[in-house]
This record gives sequence, C-alpha cells and structure tokens, in this order.
Amino acid sequence: MEADYIPEQPWSNPSNARMDGRRGLQPLRNRADLQSADLTGADLTGADLVRANLDGAALRSARLACADMTKASLQGVDASGASFRGTRIMGASLFGVDMRGADLTNAILFQNTFKITVDDATIMQGLTGTVFGPITAFEGGLSRELAGAELEAWIAERGGQVQVIPPISMPN
Repeated sequence: MEADYIPEQPWSNPSNARMDGRRGLQPLRNRADLQSADLTGADLTGADLVRANLDGAALRSARLACADMTKASLQGVDASGASFRGTRIMGASLFGVDMRGADLTNAILFQNTFKITVDDATIMQGLTGTVFGPITAFEGGLSRELAGAELEAWIAERGGQVQVIPPISMPN
C-alpha cells in the first residue's frame, strides 16, 4: 500500500528523491545527506535529522512535527507551508530559508542562525528560544528586515517568545 511505504534502508543518495506525501523516512539517522532532495509533502514527523544536510532541499508542505533538527544545515531551502510544530531546531544554520506560510507552533530554537523569510501566514504561536537574526518579513506585499528587539517584538505579537542574540563585536 503506497501510503504506508517505508524504505527498506536509509537513503544512500537522495539527491533526486521525491516522497510525494508518503510516510517513511524514520530510518534516517545523524548526518543524513538530503541535499537537494525533493521532500515536498513528505511526512517526516518525529524524524531524527540531527546534523542533517538539507541544503537546497524542497520541503514545501512537508510535515516535520516533533523532528529533531539539532545542528542541521538548511541553506537555500523552500520550506513554505511546512509544519515544524514542536520541532527542535537547535544550533542549526538556516540561511535563505523560505518559511512563508510555515507552522512553527511550539518549535524550540537554540542559538540558530535564522536568516529566513516569513509572512503574515507564518504561525509562531508558542515558538521559543534564541536566534541570531535577521529575518525578512513580508506583510501586505511589502518586505522588511527585522533584527534585535524589533524581531523579538514581532514574534511576540504572534504568540512566540524568542530572544535575539546580538552579534559578537570584536575588540578594537
């Protein structure tokens, strides 16, 4: 039955992978290489994505609820409409990640590089933790960059509580 499809072994070369909403990446372990994988609509609920390389991956409408993404790398990722409900995103690098329309309800962040794009449809209720900004927010067709206290306030207005870590300044 296709809906219950589970690969017999972890992906060895997922660069051309396409899950099309099928459940079944639970065998993934630390350092999974999912670079450029098309995981559109995939159900990665509870997946162990610690130190995973997701650079260039398509995560559109994927379900990553309760996944562990500690120290994962996400650069140039389209995660629009994805669900990160209760996901642990700790010490991860998020550069150029499109999270417009994503659900970050109760996600936990810890010292992440957080250069993402969000919009009015991005859900941040219960989002907690610490990040290095800035983010780009689209509101009413206009975009603006948010960092520091302004980013903290913007997330708080949406029900989250995130502390933005200031950049480390070098002594003169």
